[in-house]
Amino acid sequence: MGIQVIGNGGVIIGAGEEARKPMHTTLIPGTGNWYRYSGFTGTIGAALAANSELLQFRFVSGTKSYALVRSVSLDGIGIVAVATAAGPLGFDLIPARAWTAAGSGGTRIATSGDNLQMETALATTQVNDIGIATTGALTAGTKTLDANAQGGALLSIGTGAVTTYASGGIDKVYLFNSTNEGDMPLVFANQEGFVVRTSHAGPTALTYVARFTIVWAEVTAF
Repeated sequence: MGIQVIGNGGVIIGAGEEARKPMHTTLIPGTGNWYRYSGFTGTIGAALAANSELLQFRFVSGTKSYALVRSVSLDGIGIVAVATAAGPLGFDLIPARAWTAAGSGGTRIATSGDNLQMETALATTQVNDIGIATTGALTAGTKTLDANAQGGALLSIGTGAVTTYASGGIDKVYLFNSTNEGDMPLVFANQEGFVVRTSHAGPTALTYVARFTIVWAEVTAF
């Protein structure tokens, strides 16, 4: 026994025993648009203090009322200088509220024009500011961080000789991934967003480069 689903234009799609070809579905926000950013830090200095902000994402609503963050990933780390003592290297994703003034420092990402849209025809994002660290922590701006993180990663760094840049690295990990965690995105309204910051001081003498990727939609209602 099979199931038939009426698709776009009245086309009947078979499922179950009825199906003879693979079927897929795509999540598309109603009256909304999709965006994506991927970028990497500069070489982060050794033993960066705990609670240092490396990534900032601030939404300011206009025609779209909400930013729905679907995933934030740490796409690997290139270890530049080896640690002289083993230790943890951690990152927390923390929501920010009442974000009335953007942070500063690092690299501030271009958000206007043909940037960040996942289709050329889409409107410019209403994310007011994305900042990523170069060699040290970003300046906080004016905002209130939640007391608890909503995602993160805790990595273990050992000691040993790193003779080439490519010989040190960590596989991609998700700091937040709604697809695998109940399908509920992080929902940000006007002057809200999130930061990624260090959870621990970096191991002594360690320096590294980290890549972050953010996928989000902007919608009028949710």
